[in-house]
Amino acid sequence: MIRRCTDADVPAMDAVINEAAAAYRGAIPADCWHEPYMARSHLVAEIAAGVEFSGWDEAGTLVGVMGLQNVRDVTLIRHAYVRPSHQGQGIGGALLTTLAAQIAGPLLVGTWAAAEWAIRFYERYGFRLVTTDERDRLLDTYWTISSRQRETSVVLARTSPAHVVVS
Repeated sequence: MIRRCTDADVPAMDAVINEAAAAYRGAIPADCWHEPYMARSHLVAEIAAGVEFSGWDEAGTLVGVMGLQNVRDVTLIRHAYVRPSHQGQGIGGALLTTLAAQIAGPLLVGTWAAAEWAIRFYERYGFRLVTTDERDRLLDTYWTISSRQRETSVVLARTSPAHVVVS
């Protein structure tokens, strides 16, 4: 079941994010890896900055999360993670489809360029990689990240609200 996350979910969200983000260890540049990948204080700061999380609740246990953040004239997908034990079961796709259906305007997601699995996932749901110049413009306009993260990231944009290809 997909539901809105609350402050009471922060510990579970923290666990889901850091468990799933272990996939980045060794894939992204070592100087971009942190332990934990996302400190709880950073998660709380993201929520305070307007990231609204929804999660997949399975029998009272949060197993997947995805956030949306309105920034100026676009919506960003932020911090989309599913516990490794539950990956491949359609949870990420259900979260993405449900949340994306709520957004009529531009929908963007940034991820690590080395996270080819994440890029393929978003492409299956109608997102496309933007050019390097467009990536730089979008990252500068809508995200606050380090220059190192900027140079090792990609941005994908939803091609249209109705375009979804699931394989």
